[in-house]
Amino acid sequence: MEFRDINELEKATKRGRRESSRLGVGLIFVVCVMLFSSLLDEASGPHGIMLVVAAMIGGYMAMNIGANDVANNVGPAVGSRAISMTGAIIIAAIFEMGGALVAGGDVVATVQKGIIDPAAIADTERFIWVMTAALLAGAIWLNVATASGAPVSTTHSIIGAVLGAGIAAGGAEAANWATLSGIIASWVISPVMGGVVAAGFLYWIKRSITYQEDMVAAAQRMVPILIGLMAFAFSTYLILKGLNKVWEVGVVSAFGTGIALGVATYWLVRRSITSKFEILENSKASINTLFTIPLICAAALLSFAHGANDVANAVGPLAAIVDAAKHSGGAIADKASIPLWVMLVGATGIAIGLLLYGPKLIRTVGSEITELDQMRAFCIAMSAALTVIIASQLGLPVSSTHIAVGGVFGVGFLREFIKTSYSQMIEEIKQHHAGADKKVVEAFLDRFGKASIEEKRLMLQQLKAHGATAELSKIERKKIRQVYRHELVKRSALLRIAAAWIITVPISGVLAALVYYMIFGMVNA
Repeated sequence: MEFRDINELEKATKRGRRESSRLGVGLIFVVCVMLFSSLLDEASGPHGIMLVVAAMIGGYMAMNIGANDVANNVGPAVGSRAISMTGAIIIAAIFEMGGALVAGGDVVATVQKGIIDPAAIADTERFIWVMTAALLAGAIWLNVATASGAPVSTTHSIIGAVLGAGIAAGGAEAANWATLSGIIASWVISPVMGGVVAAGFLYWIKRSITYQEDMVAAAQRMVPILIGLMAFAFSTYLILKGLNKVWEVGVVSAFGTGIALGVATYWLVRRSITSKFEILENSKASINTLFTIPLICAAALLSFAHGANDVANAVGPLAAIVDAAKHSGGAIADKASIPLWVMLVGATGIAIGLLLYGPKLIRTVGSEITELDQMRAFCIAMSAALTVIIASQLGLPVSSTHIAVGGVFGVGFLREFIKTSYSQMIEEIKQHHAGADKKVVEAFLDRFGKASIEEKRLMLQQLKAHGATAELSKIERKKIRQVYRHELVKRSALLRIAAAWIITVPISGVLAALVYYMIFGMVNA
């Protein structure tokens, strides 16, 4: 056996040991959840076994949410190298758990956003089967999506699963088809809005800072404004979508608080970072460092808000099962209080899933779609907060996962457009200077590269006025566009992720129906 073969064998063995270790930790967590739930008073009732099984599956579901969904909050920060993978995982785990436990709420709709009508499944036992099947199916699909490197919406996974199991148990009339239409709409609305907002912010930063001759002076004017706007967006987002369960506040008050914090942050940043600008170089790389700390803060706040909102995806059906088991024989409630132990299962499971399997999806979001720096990542984080605020006020159904990933694609496509346009400008300049002295051409291109957008436009107009009307053909433009398109945004990632989004609801629904029929068959065998 050659040395190379031995080396490859050792690498494979190490990977196998790591996978075994991760699997072992996950199994230990699930077993602990099982043992704990078996000691509860509800476990001694007629539905005790199903409660224990559901608790195990709920823990498994929570781990899959941590492995898949949390990547959207910290992926851009890691991809831009604002924070290391280890640092991002630690921050995300702490703030996810904090958000789940502090602001996760004490009430959740047992049928998850009105997906199914409880009256159509009046039997307590069948209702427990439906929720158990939904939990397991949603978790399995998230596991598959994570393994394939596709960030999907956990909300859509559980909604599709509840819908599929509900139809299997109570027929088509049990489903709330209006809810499903809203989900379908969000497939388009969420990534488009996220991409447009992120691209808009990036273009604004480029025009106001990096396209200016004196980037340091431009950054001194604009960065405090951008950070102040970030403080407004994230405080408003956190109040409306994260802290609303512990602090009841209206929209006007939330916006007022956000504006006040934004203005205060603007003045604080303007005063505190004045000295930092004195040591900055007049380069894009140097300006990028100003966005590092805001990105870390954004990752933490997004994780907190995600923990506060999406923990219900893991524990909502479990809370419904606990409530149904507690009130066996009675009417199924539309809402159920979430016991503290259920919240702990959800919060701990999300953190463990993130620690064990989160890096794969973090790399996908942060570096495998398009190249990110701190400015681009900042724009994606801003998009994640602002898009949710705008959509919630307009009553539009959106997914935080789709918004974040749409933001990544948005900044990538904007970079493609800008670089393609710039390349076309350079080619047109070369054609206008055809036959001219090489030094003259190089000097003009050097001035052109340093000029602002308005100056570039003026220089091109002067060329066309004094020279031949040499312009690139459609074929030439297409060739340039194709080169940069493949270089800046990976189409394979786009197709893989889009396909996963489209099939999430139907796949999780079919899986849930199959699991329900399996449970039904086992119980009635």
